[in-house]
Amino acid sequence: MSTTDTQKMRSTALTQKHIALGAKMVPFAGYNMPVSYTGLNEEHLTVRNGVGVFDVSHMGEFRLKGDKALDLIQQVTSNDASKLTDGKVQYSCLPNEKGGIVDDLLVYRFKADEYYLVVNASNIEKDWNWISKFNSYGVEMKDVSDETSLLAVQGPKAINTLQKLTDVDLSKMEYYTFTVGKMAGIDNVIISNTGYTGAGGFEIYVKNQDAEKMWDEIFKAGAEFGIKPIGLGARDTLRLEMGFCLYGNDIDDTTSPIEAGLGWITKFTKNFTNRTAIEEHKTKGVSKKLVGFEMVERGIPRHDYPLADANGNIIGKVTSGTQSPSLNKAIGMGYVKTELSGADNEIFVVIRDKPVKARIVKIPFLKK
Repeated sequence: MSTTDTQKMRSTALTQKHIALGAKMVPFAGYNMPVSYTGLNEEHLTVRNGVGVFDVSHMGEFRLKGDKALDLIQQVTSNDASKLTDGKVQYSCLPNEKGGIVDDLLVYRFKADEYYLVVNASNIEKDWNWISKFNSYGVEMKDVSDETSLLAVQGPKAINTLQKLTDVDLSKMEYYTFTVGKMAGIDNVIISNTGYTGAGGFEIYVKNQDAEKMWDEIFKAGAEFGIKPIGLGARDTLRLEMGFCLYGNDIDDTTSPIEAGLGWITKFTKNFTNRTAIEEHKTKGVSKKLVGFEMVERGIPRHDYPLADANGNIIGKVTSGTQSPSLNKAIGMGYVKTELSGADNEIFVVIRDKPVKARIVKIPFLKK
């Protein structure tokens, strides 16, 4: 990577911490981000069995305020945000006008007239422009991405680690709820029982100027549990074991929420962008579906590898794939023709022109 490339990349408030810790840094969504520290497998298993910390400050955050904030959110998102109460979080997506997905996101309700949207790093500008386009409601929108740091403290020991730093009773916080409280001596911290690993844990939002203090205090508190910094490489393998979609891989502007198995966040009890076309996908059916598969023969599936049937006909392609550190087997997700998407169906991943046998399985791959 040239010096110019490095200069063009943006840093988080913690970039220098990662470099000092010897992280392998890579460009990701325009940011200089840690992909690994000690090795993907070790980091992955640290989160599954103990506790690890991800710097995901590259994510985007928008604050929406006003009497009509819910109306705007209802129009642009697929899920029913009217079901939210104060302190609740909802997973949703932004449908586009062609039946695909602009982005997937989290919707936080602070008050009836105040919400927080958390979007993918690579889509911040795109999402902002998309939501703004529909804001005929006079909703006050503020992009707070550049002033916000986000730490994901994940794993079964995350709660023991963080409870040392706050008076908030974390054990009483249900999954997909949040509160604003004091943590590590820092006021107005958003403490959210969410994550992208399936290992349990919390996501902590602080102002950039408090990020280093929060990072240091979390590592002191988690020392007895063997806490480690975790890179984006392990974040990807952890989410894949759970069958969580990654925007740009498993979902994008051309994939319908119904094709992607996201019917559960697509509520036709309300009107939203392109509802009619997406409802048609549900009632009439779709020609392809996102499935999970595990390799039967030796080989690792990679993004964009073709998927074939027993006769060598191409029936789809791999969207995500890896060697699962928890299961010690190769797993993947991909779109296949609907009629071939049933569990236990045999498919073939074409690796370097050679068909390698795999089997469709129900996700998540890692059963709780």
